Formats: sequence, structure tokens, C-alpha cells
Amino acid sequence: MQRLALGLVLLLICGAVSAEQIKPATKAAIKTPTSTGAAKKVAKKPAAPKGPPAKMLFGAVATPAPLAARAIGSYAKGCLSGGVSLPINGPDWQVMRLSRNRNWGHPRLLDYLERLASDARGLDGWPGLLVGDMAQPRGGPMITGHTSHQIGLDADIWLTPMPDRVLTPQEREDITATSMLKDPFTVDPNIWTPLHTKLIKRAASYPQVARIFVHPAIKKVLCEQAGKNRAWLSKVRPWWNHYYHFHVRLTCPPGAEDCGNQKPAGSDDGCGKELAEWYKMLRKAELWRSAPPTPPTPPTPPKPGAKPAPKKPPMGLKDLPTECTAVLNSGGGAPVVAADGTVPAALKVEAGKDAGPPIPRLDPGAYAALKAEFAKKGKSKPGAKPQAEPASAAASVPTTAASTVGPASPGDPAVDNPSDDPISANDAAVPLPDRKPQ
Repeated sequence: MQRLALGLVLLLICGAVSAEQIKPATKAAIKTPTSTGAAKKVAKKPAAPKGPPAKMLFGAVATPAPLAARAIGSYAKGCLSGGVSLPINGPDWQVMRLSRNRNWGHPRLLDYLERLASDARGLDGWPGLLVGDMAQPRGGPMITGHTSHQIGLDADIWLTPMPDRVLTPQEREDITATSMLKDPFTVDPNIWTPLHTKLIKRAASYPQVARIFVHPAIKKVLCEQAGKNRAWLSKVRPWWNHYYHFHVRLTCPPGAEDCGNQKPAGSDDGCGKELAEWYKMLRKAELWRSAPPTPPTPPTPPKPGAKPAPKKPPMGLKDLPTECTAVLNSGGGAPVVAADGTVPAALKVEAGKDAGPPIPRLDPGAYAALKAEFAKKGKSKPGAKPQAEPASAAASVPTTAASTVGPASPGDPAVDNPSDDPISANDAAVPLPDRKPQ
């Protein structure tokens, strides 16, 4: 009996010990998924490297994509396949800023430029075109100067007449285009001539033209000098900084499904409400831009624990249409990327000289008068950026047929109403055939 009692006691003791050992193991098993989840939250996968901005990649490629000619994407987000270079010298044109290597375009653009140069000289008496930036060999975003010009259908044409001799390569780098402005709001009558009006009217006459962008002051003088036939004015739209050149934009080639056109043309000539609104914006901007310099104020220290506002990253290759990756890499054309993420070939392009002079500022007297005009109406405080415009701001804008088109958005010159009307009934523009890649 003693042995039986002793055995029962030992059995109870061992059972209790075994139960105590199992309980912690059970708890640990329950906590395991929780601890694993926490580890996953802490150990995030590192973000894949984004690579250099798309403007660095496309800005570094010196040759076109050896593919069929295609304008891919939109004017401000796309690329160019099978680009063709405009010869730097032609019978009626010369290419400027050769170091930029931006005299490339879709064959449709080259046909247009050669036709415009010939017609402007032969029919209107313009001495010849000085052609500025078109597109890079494979289009895409540019390092300097432009948001658009990405698909080979945009071109800048200087308002400076071509000289009667062939310019040297160095002259094409050093010569500065002539500003057409007397002040920020007015075209200089000693520089602007009827030939300038004829040139822009001719440029807008062809049906493949979607837009022509000029400074608002140039739009104003075009409205005044347009004559009876005003249909072409609907294509000519105001835009910032186009005071020494005009920007031509063509429509997409017929049947180009990968190319994004702008919205169809309207009949408004843009000489009424739209131009008045642009002058309001110009005057507001000038009140701030021409203000006398003030001592810089020290930056406000950030609040403790505050995170800096995130900056918008530059456009990357993945932001462009998918086909643009193949365009960039075709024919072994992808640029060399250094270990620090820069593209050495692109950095050389960044050092190019601007084509035009700075926009003129108001003299102190004119600035004081403009400031007093705003202050009189209680629209602005001294030294503050203006918020509204006096009613007299548009007094100098020509009064023509009222416009129902508002001012273009400052974010992208991809809004407006072009028109396909010819320059006159007796001088109809003839569509040009698409050039075959050379």
C-alpha cells in the first residue's frame, strides 16, 4: 500500500510539472504570428532606384531612333521615333544653337518648315527663317527651355530676319534674338514691321498647324493689323515669354493612333475677352516682377518634428508612354549613366546659351504709376503680390468681336482653339505629303 500511495504522489507531481512546461510553449505559439507581422512592418522592401530623370536620358542621346517615324504620346509627355534632322542650311533658312542638337522632328514638321520658309520668302518678302529649338533626336523631355517639344511636332522660329550670308557655327551660338517688346505690355513700333505680321499670318495658314504661341503684346498687334480676314487669328494664342520668337505646333499625322492631338479648332479670334484676361495677368505679374529689390528675410525655422513638404519628382522614363523606353534604347542608343546617377553627356547640353534677351521691365516711373493704380482701387498693399486687377487694366486691348475663350492655363500650352482656315480664299494652303524617313 505504501508503494501504491508513493506512486500516485509521484504521478501527480510529474503531471503538474508537465502542464507548467506546456503552457508557456502554447503562449509563444500564439504570439508568433504577431511578432512576425511586426517584423514585416519594420523591414520594408527598399524602393527600387528610379534612375536619372527622363530629360537627362533623352537629352544625352545624339542620334535618332532607327525606327519608323512616329510621334508618340502628347506634346508635353512623349517621344519621337524615326526623327529626321532639318539641314542646318537651306535656301530660305538657317538653324541656330547647333550645340543643342535640337533640329530634329517628325517628317511632317520638316515638310512644313521648308514650305513655310519658301513661301514666306517668295510670296511675302521675308528674308528667311532662323530656326530655333525643334526636338531632340529621340524627342522626350528637355533639360532646359521647354515643357513641350517632345514628339517632333513643335518648332521655335525667331522673329529676327535671316541675314544675307551664311552664319558661322560660333555666330549661331552667340547671336541673341531680337526682342519685339518696348516694355512688358507693348510691341516696339521701331522693330515690328508689317512683314512680321505677314510671317505669322503665313505660318498659321496651313491646315496642319494646330497652334502658334506668341507674347500677348504680339497677339494684340496682330489683332490690330489682321485686316478683314481674321480666321487665322484663332490659331495664334498668347503665351508667356514668346516675345522674340513664335512657337509653331502641328497636328498629329493622319492615322497616328499613338499621338495625342489638342482639342478641335474654334472660330474665336481671341482678340476680345481672352486677350483682356491675359493683359490682367501680365499687369499683375509685372507689379510683382518689377518691384524694387528688398532685403532678403531670414527663413522661418521649421516647427519641431515638422517634415519638409515633399517636392514633385522630375518626370521619369516610367512616366512616359511605354514605347518611349524602346525608342530610347533602340540601336544601342541608351546613354551612359555615371555611378552617381548623372548622365555626363546631358550635362554639356545644360550649359547652352538662351536664345533671347531678358524681358524688359518697367522703369521706376511706370512701375510707380501701375502700383498707384492698384492701390487706388484698394486691390493691393505696398510690397504685396497683387490679388486683383483694376477695371482699367484692359483699356488698351483692341475691341473686336467678343471672345468666349478664357486665358490659357499657366501649366501647359496645350489648351486653345486652332483653326484650319487658309490665309485667303485665293491663296488656299495645300496639305503637305508626309516625308519618308531618310
